[in-house]
Amino acid sequence: MVLAKRILVCGGGGFIGSHMVNRLKSEGHFVAAADLKFPEFDRTTADIFFQGDLRNQENCDQIFKESWDEVYQFAADMGGAGYIFTGENDANVMHNSALINLNIVERCVAYGVKKVLYSSSACIYPAYNQMDPNNPKCFEASAYPAAPDSEYGWEKLFSERLYLSFMRNYGLEVRVVRYHNIFGPKGTWMGGKEKAPAAMCRKVAEAPDGGTIEVWGPGTQTRSFLYIDECIEGTRRLMESAFTGPVNIGSEEMIAINDLAKMAIDISGKNLTLKNIEGPVGVMGRNSDNDILRKELNWEPSQTLRDGMEKTYTWISDQVNSLQSV
Repeated sequence: MVLAKRILVCGGGGFIGSHMVNRLKSEGHFVAAADLKFPEFDRTTADIFFQGDLRNQENCDQIFKESWDEVYQFAADMGGAGYIFTGENDANVMHNSALINLNIVERCVAYGVKKVLYSSSACIYPAYNQMDPNNPKCFEASAYPAAPDSEYGWEKLFSERLYLSFMRNYGLEVRVVRYHNIFGPKGTWMGGKEKAPAAMCRKVAEAPDGGTIEVWGPGTQTRSFLYIDECIEGTRRLMESAFTGPVNIGSEEMIAINDLAKMAIDISGKNLTLKNIEGPVGVMGRNSDNDILRKELNWEPSQTLRDGMEKTYTWISDQVNSLQSV
């Protein structure tokens, strides 16, 4: 039996955060969520929901004085390629996320939090190791010499070092996870902040049979995508382990973006064609390397991309249909 804890999920209104709240509640913990907004597609299951701006120090003090055993830190200013790689949001991304992390890690120490998990990203990996779409290098030690391809990645790398320095200097127990493109139902699927799987599912769901969907870039750029349930499972295993990290949590099933689009088309049963257009792309190749995950946690994801895409397409298609029928 798991000993019930008081757990705070920062970013608990977001995609990964709201799923983590559900998981922790199912295990019997007392769970609070803190975020600017409530979950978009579900009622929160949190015992307490602090709706407020984590960039604000007074808000953070109000939240942290409630006394928490553990904190999961998912809160960030982020989105998909259409948000991260245009350059137009760089200042906000760096300022907002850094401020949130500075506030949270300081209060973890000040208010006696026992353990904090920081959610970093595969975006910290150097662009020079991700030029070959067929052979990207994304093992944990390859993060240095540092050269992320976006300011989002630079802030994530800074904050990894921030949390680890607080562990060294103040004894705060820390876990650092590097996520690789998490997707699934009840995530952002329109508006510019959605990631590739959701974008492809939306475009296919919206397209008339016999039509065309647009894909940014040459379509030969590769990625791997991890279904949300496995993300949550891996994250819980890391938090309960004695391993600090950083550790990749992602899939090793790499796919070209054109092939991802074709998978969504196949799932839909429609007859559609692809049109590659200019657009933000990011690095040419990225894939999780799970050697450390297997070694330290004795676990790795097992669900296929196709399985996750089928569930995601069904959900997004329902969203599209409900909007179109209004």
